[in-house]
Parts: sequence; structure tokens; C-alpha cells
Amino acid sequence: MGNSIKEREQFSSHIGFVLACTGSAVGMGNIWRFPIMISNYGGLTFLIPYLIFVALIAKTGVMEEFAFGRAAMGGPVDAFGMAMETKGKRKLGELIGAIPVLGSLGLAIGYTVVMGWITKYTYMSFSGELYSMGSDMDAIGGTFGTTASAGGADSWIIIIAMLTFVILAIGVSDGIERINKILMPALFVLFVILAVYIAFLPGASEGYRYIFTLDPKAMINPELLVFAFGQAFFSLSVAGNGSIIYGSYLPKNESVVKAANRVAIFDTIAAVLATLVILPAMAAVLGEKPESGGPGLMFIYLVKVFNEMPLGRIIGVVFFVGVFFAGISSIINLYEVSVAHIYERTKLVKHNEKGRALASGVIIAVGAFAAILIQAITSQWMDAVSIYICPLGAALAGIMFFWVLGKDFAIRETSMGSDKKLGDAYYYAGKYVYCILAVVALIAGAMLGGIG
Repeated sequence: MGNSIKEREQFSSHIGFVLACTGSAVGMGNIWRFPIMISNYGGLTFLIPYLIFVALIAKTGVMEEFAFGRAAMGGPVDAFGMAMETKGKRKLGELIGAIPVLGSLGLAIGYTVVMGWITKYTYMSFSGELYSMGSDMDAIGGTFGTTASAGGADSWIIIIAMLTFVILAIGVSDGIERINKILMPALFVLFVILAVYIAFLPGASEGYRYIFTLDPKAMINPELLVFAFGQAFFSLSVAGNGSIIYGSYLPKNESVVKAANRVAIFDTIAAVLATLVILPAMAAVLGEKPESGGPGLMFIYLVKVFNEMPLGRIIGVVFFVGVFFAGISSIINLYEVSVAHIYERTKLVKHNEKGRALASGVIIAVGAFAAILIQAITSQWMDAVSIYICPLGAALAGIMFFWVLGKDFAIRETSMGSDKKLGDAYYYAGKYVYCILAVVALIAGAMLGGIG
């Protein structure tokens, strides 16, 4: 089992934990994918089933992973080992637990590349280089093409790696918690400012028409339901790794039920705010809605949109600073899983401040080196990890918690810190609905090339 609670760092406040977990959940999927889903599938027609899936996953998978980490007082290796120890097979559990740890590191490596791009574009928004390109799509597209090519963002990857190292080396409370207490409120404020400003642009109303469209018959479209589920599943970051490690730093007297609910609410608000910025902005400037998402939307089309609107240079700065905040809060969670594993479970470093800094340095160095090598295949790398390893990790964590450890354990650990004990419905929903849905996420993602 992991280190005793006295030896492990903890989040110092409930709001700090919630904001850190929100930071891990709010990422590029909220910004460059969710608005496209809203646009393509008809606004409220997509949003309503999405919200249903968010509630279901928050009430099962998110609560489960928080509680699992807290019970094990460690990351996935400790948690899975604890579960399988009840069957006399702890080593097997620890071996299985390595899968989500490697998944988190793999995703962190890809995210390091993306954060290199974001850091570069944030700098370029301040320097005026982005705005100087105006509406020249050859210049805008060419700039991103160069940035996303092999060796195109080496220095920016190193910069973001160094920043991530500093945050992680400082520790859980003084580093991770403190930075998220700053970045998350700032992110919401920045996107509210953007949404309000863009609302007053001529032509923005057409964007709201996309957002508030409702076609009840289309809500039962199997394709829509699959992608609404996938967006909710991946947006809430249930992958058997990041939520487990953050949960392991949560004091026993804190409610994982309340925390899961608040993380789901804040994550959804962030996605909706991004939609209220992007769709009306494109309607106002281009007179059309976006057809596809991903990096191309953010680094090409939105650059053109911001450059063409009044106060475009300032809007570009505000947008990319907000995106940077969202990205840095996610990447520190992804790396923390591996840092904690090295720091707490190996004899490579001592269990003190220098040891944590050394563990952070080793993991970040490995991540940055790998990120530099995969720049030309970042999209394929991210797809492979997110489509296969992330839902597999979520399914394995759900199986360990609900199936292996059983009903009494699941209800007791998840209810701890709450005003009242959870009922059997939570357990059965987790065991028979959530675990099956996690497997569906894996299969559907493999068949469709990704669903979230």
C-alpha cells in the first residue's frame, strides 16, 4: 500500500481539490471539440443528452476514482494492488495498475507537444505576430504547419516542460493546489469576458441559433448519443489515473460526492463558455459555423477570426492566455501520476522535498525528450493513447473498485466525509452501468476512430 496519510501530502482545502480536479478535466476537448459537437449535432439536441451522461459519469466513475485513490492512499498501482490483495494477488494488481500510469504518461507526452504550440501562440499573440498575419490564410496555415512539424516547437516544449517541473517539484498543496486556485478562476473570468464581448458583435446572433437549436427526434440518433457519451466520458477525465492520484491527496473528512458534482458542473460550464465564444465569433466574422475541430480550428481558423474582428489583437491575447491556463492545469495532473509513482513507490529518490524535485525532474525530462521526438506524429500518438489506453484504464479501475472490492467497500469509501451514506443504487449503477459504458467507450472509440 502507499505511504501512510501522515507521510503523504494532502490538498489543504475542499475548493483547492475541486479546482485542481476541474483543471485536470478542462482541456483542449472543451475548447476545440465540444463547440464542434454542439455545432454539428444541433445545439441543445446534443447538449441535453451530454448533460445526462455527465451526471451519470460524475455520479459513478468520478466518485469511484476519487474514493479509490483516497482509500489506497496512492496512485493506480497502489489502488489496483490493494484491490487484488483481497484475492491474494497483489502483485498482479500492481502490474495491471501500471497500464493507466503509462497511459497518463503517454497522454502527458502528447500534451507537452500541444502545450508547446499553445505557449508559442500565446507569446505570438502578445508580440503581435499573430495579428500581423491578418486574414492571410497562407501565412496563418503555414505558421501552424511549421510549428506542428518535426522540430517545429522544440524550444517551446522545453519552456513548458520547465514550467511544469517547477509546479510539480514544489508539491501538492504549495504547487498543484496553489496554481489551480489562480488559473481556474482566471480561466473562467477570461472566457466570460470573451463571451460577453463577442455577444455584441454584429452577426453573432446566428451563432446562438446553432447553440440553441433543439430537435427532439434527433436526440435518439444513435450516432449523436455515442458522441455525446464520448464527449462526457473523456471530458471528465475518468481514465483510472489522474482522478485516482488526486483523490489520494484528499483528506478523509472531505466529501467525494460533493467534489465530483462540482467538478462536473465547472467542467461543463467551461465547455459551454468556450462554445459561447467560438460559435458566435465565427458566425459574426465569417458568417458560418465551423465544420471540424481539433488543432486546425484553434491555431488556424480562430486566428483568422480574431484578426478580423474589432480589438482582434486583444481578443487573441485573452483567448490564448485562457487556453494556456486550461492546458497547464491539465498537464500537471497527467505528469503527477508518474511523478507520484517514482516518488512514493521506488527507491530511486528519498521521500523529501529534494526527492520530489528529483522525481519530477526525471519524469519531465523523459516526457520532454519524447515530446520533441513525436512532434510530427502528435495527432496519431494522442489518438492511440486516448482511444485505447484511457478507456481501458477507466474500465479496469471500475472493475477493481466495484467488482473486486465489492459493495460494502465501495459504498463505505465513497460515502466517507459525506452527510449521509450512499444507497445501493450507486453501487449497482457503477458496477453494471458505468463499467459497461467504459468498455463501450473503448470498443466504440476503436471502431469509430475516437468518440471524445
